Amino acid sequence: MSSFDVATVRDKFPALKQKQLFFDNAGGSQILGDVVDSIVSYLTTTNVQLGASYNIGQQSTSKYTKGVEAAAKYINADPDEVVIGASTTQLLRNLSEALDFSPGDEIIVSALDHEANIAPWVALAAARNLTLKWWTVPAGTTNPILTPSSLVPLLSSRTRLVTCTHASNILGTIHPIRALADTVHTVPGAYFQVDGVAYAPHARLDMGELGVDFYTFSWYKVYGPHVSLLYGRRAAHEASVRSLGHFFNPSQTLEQKLSLAASNYELTASIPVVVDYMERVGAAIPAHEERLQSILLDYLRSKPDVFTIFGVPDADRAKRVPTVSWGVKGRSAKEVVEAVEKASDFAFRWGHFYSKRLVDDVLQAGEHGVVRFSMVHYNTEEEVKSFVETFDRVIFG
Repeated sequence: MSSFDVATVRDKFPALKQKQLFFDNAGGSQILGDVVDSIVSYLTTTNVQLGASYNIGQQSTSKYTKGVEAAAKYINADPDEVVIGASTTQLLRNLSEALDFSPGDEIIVSALDHEANIAPWVALAAARNLTLKWWTVPAGTTNPILTPSSLVPLLSSRTRLVTCTHASNILGTIHPIRALADTVHTVPGAYFQVDGVAYAPHARLDMGELGVDFYTFSWYKVYGPHVSLLYGRRAAHEASVRSLGHFFNPSQTLEQKLSLAASNYELTASIPVVVDYMERVGAAIPAHEERLQSILLDYLRSKPDVFTIFGVPDADRAKRVPTVSWGVKGRSAKEVVEAVEKASDFAFRWGHFYSKRLVDDVLQAGEHGVVRFSMVHYNTEEEVKSFVETFDRVIFG
């Protein structure tokens, strides 16, 4: 696929042939048909335990190994720096259990994050007598962003870990990760962990360019199978991550330390299909997605007395990904979404989406959270325009 063509793209996703119009993509994208074929092929031809010397065993091991290698190459890392696991939530729990910290060490946690990148660190601080510091913004802020200037006052010589999201799964806001990484690394021995789940479906990832120590994202939100990835920079994981694995296994790679046999074989073996697809279409994704979100954001900005946009209010893809959340004056998010659902085939949602501290304490969006409409590159401009027309008709008559 030499250039981006949305009709050609859509043909690669079997689920898009249904009547349902998918705009809940931040919760999980649709899967490529070729990925499904890869999974079926693995299960029907090479479904055996890894590491055997017989023919099918060697094929199985080769497919799995190529999956890990493709995942690492995709993010500009080495295979010994990645581990595939059941979910980002589980991988971060594993990482928190394995990090070697001492009482009195300090952890800085962003209150704008998905709970998957909060709960493990809160629990770790309590269990190991660490100091927990909250990185947040004033309550009532509708367009919060994490900046180096807001981080600096929290840093000290005892800082060992700083965590935050690359892009908010509520706001769509992209945080300046490289600048934040450089700020964290002004403290000797401090590590930076970033949740990239909401960012990864929309742009290529390069761990060297980002300068992070740990990074996580989910392949099932990047058009692939329901597995996730954790990156650990070699110097960081060799120095600070102990093994959770069996005592007789060598503890050299991040996988051997943290996978706990959770790296699903057939799903990992399908990752090269996702990587090949993203390498062919990825460069054209940002411009298309910017057009998509501009349609919705233009509409929301046209009624400033009615809508509260949460996050960056313009469609610049350097500032945000196409996950757009808003509130409607005098109406709950639940009421709004369910009214539109009854009148259409649009799949979108209301709620806090596991970023409850952000929605409740910062945005103060109310009991039912926000209205969230999340787009990806296989959505069309016609679909978004139809949504805007339907939404306006249903909500305002």
